Amino acid sequence: MMNQIKEILISILQFFGWAWWVEVATENPRCTYYFGPFMTYKEAESAKSGYIEDLLTEGAEGITLNIKRCKPQDLTIDYDMGERSERKERRSFSNQFS
Repeated sequence: MMNQIKEILISILQFFGWAWWVEVATENPRCTYYFGPFMTYKEAESAKSGYIEDLLTEGAEGITLNIKRCKPQDLTIDYDMGERSERKERRSFSNQFS
């Protein structure tokens, strides 16, 4: 029940652009990734290390990270390929893609 309430609150925050997102840019490959949405800055902050670890495992280089409130149109932007990906949102209360 609490997860359902949290999901509704996150959806409301996301609708208004008030949800927190982890924005990760990499130099190689030249991409920007958005992970979220999160209800609070603290939740996004605690999740960021997992995203960095995953990208390092995949061989990404030149990683920079920013936590901000936004409403990303695309969750993955690959500048080298000119592609935008429709990866599903990753909820802060779940380790699974929803």
